[in-house]
Amino acid sequence: MARISAQDCLKRIPNHFALCILGARRARDLAAGRPMLVQCDNKVAVTALREIAAGKVSFLESVDDAIGVHIAETKSLDGNRTRIRTPKTIR
Repeated sequence: MARISAQDCLKRIPNHFALCILGARRARDLAAGRPMLVQCDNKVAVTALREIAAGKVSFLESVDDAIGVHIAETKSLDGNRTRIRTPKTIR
């Protein structure tokens, strides 16, 4: 089977950050048991990229909206985490 690369996927999703978001979402779906849309024997991350390159998976919303939603979700999660600051130098 031919190798898959990010360049193959960027033809469908022309933004590296959006490609990472979509690939991660789809890989999580596959790991949770959703059916594969392409036939292959790869791990879920590679299968997700193969599906994107084949045009089987895409965003329902625009790429800009998907990035905005991801950033908002990340900020929300970061707000719920407690951060421990350590001094840079210990005297």
